[in-house]
Amino acid sequence: MLTPNRLARLFSEFIFIMLGVLLLWLDAGGKLFVNRHAWSWQALSIAMLLWGAWALARPGGRWAAGERWVRGLSLVLLGSVMLATSRVPFVYVRPMMMTVAVILILRGLLGAWLAMRAR
Repeated sequence: MLTPNRLARLFSEFIFIMLGVLLLWLDAGGKLFVNRHAWSWQALSIAMLLWGAWALARPGGRWAAGERWVRGLSLVLLGSVMLATSRVPFVYVRPMMMTVAVILILRGLLGAWLAMRAR
């Protein structure tokens, strides 16, 4: 049975899936343009890296260890790819943004599976 807690967690994971699909669709259609040299892009990349490292480093929390690892690693991967995007030649930006989209989709799918499994 879906409890309100599980339903809220599933809905948040669904948002990550939809965000990844939207990014993938925009990037595949050539409609996604990012200013990868802006200070805001750099700040967001570093913030995601730090947030992911903090999520991995804290001792417990409200989530199970598997969910903590999924959340933390996805943030670290997203921050790393976004930070690397600002340093690569322009021809590699599109595949790297597709990588960001795939990471978001996988994070949503894995998070939804972890939220639904029996405890």
